[in-house]
Amino acid sequence: MNASRSLGAGLGLKAEHYAESLDCQDAGLWFEVHPENYMLGGARLAWLQRVAQRHPLSLHGVSLSLAADAPPRAEHLQRLRTLIDKVQPALVSEHLAWSTWRGQYHPDLLPFPRSSEAMIRITDNIQRTQDALGRRIAIENPSHYLHLPGHDWEEIDFLSELAKRSGCGLLLDINNVYVSAHNLDFDAARYLERFPAADIMEIHLAGHSRDADARLLIDSHDSPIDDQVWALYHHLIQRIGPRPTLIERDDQIPAFTTLMAERNKAQSILDQAGAAP
Repeated sequence: MNASRSLGAGLGLKAEHYAESLDCQDAGLWFEVHPENYMLGGARLAWLQRVAQRHPLSLHGVSLSLAADAPPRAEHLQRLRTLIDKVQPALVSEHLAWSTWRGQYHPDLLPFPRSSEAMIRITDNIQRTQDALGRRIAIENPSHYLHLPGHDWEEIDFLSELAKRSGCGLLLDINNVYVSAHNLDFDAARYLERFPAADIMEIHLAGHSRDADARLLIDSHDSPIDDQVWALYHHLIQRIGPRPTLIERDDQIPAFTTLMAERNKAQSILDQAGAAP
C-alpha cells in the first residue's frame, strides 16, 4: 500500500479518546502513537490492536536517538519490529535528534551540529534501523531555539542528502518550521518552498506557546494550530498535493470533537488539492 496516497488527515491516539477513536468512521482517518508506550504488551497493546483493525496506524518514535554517537540498541529495534509485525502500521517515523550520548540517557530530543561527520553517523544509524525493521522510515525536521555552531550543512540540504544516502523519507513538521523561523529569524515560507517535496511521507501540524519572557516560541503541542501555520500548510498542499497529515496535541487535551474539527479542516485542504485538475 502506498500510504502517501491512501491516508488523509489523522490524529494522535489518546487514552481518553480510545472509544471515540475506535468508533469514528470518517473517511481517510488514521491514528498515530509513540511506539514506546506499546512495546511491552498488556492492555495498551490489546487496545491498539483493536484500533488497528479499524483504522490505519502510524508509529512515531521518540527514543531511537539516531543522531547519537552509537547505533540504536538492538533490543529496542527488535521490540519495535515485533510491534510493527503485530499492528502493521502504514508509516513509521523518528526524530532527527539524540537522547543518548556516551551511554548516558537524557529525556529530551536534543540538537546537534550538522557536520559531515554527523551525516555519516546518522546515515548509518538510519540504514541499520531500516534493515532491522524491514521498511523505510521517515525522519522529522527538528524545532530550534537557538543558533548552534559547527554546521557544515544547511538544514534542508542535510535532510535531502540524508534521504538520498540512507533511502529514508522525510516527515515535515510545519509547526517546527514556524517555531524555528521565529526563533532563528528566517523565512518559514521560503524554507517550505525549498523543502524536498518528493521525499515527504508525512506532515505534522501542531500548536505552540511562548516562553516566560515571550521571546521564544515553544513547540509545546498544547494549543490549537496557529492561523499562520494553517496558511503555510494550505500553500504547501496546493503546491505539492495531498500527503498524510497528523494533528498533534500532547498536552491540554481537548474533547475528541475539538480535535476532529482541526482534523476535518486539514482533510478539507487535502480534498481540495486532490480534486484540483
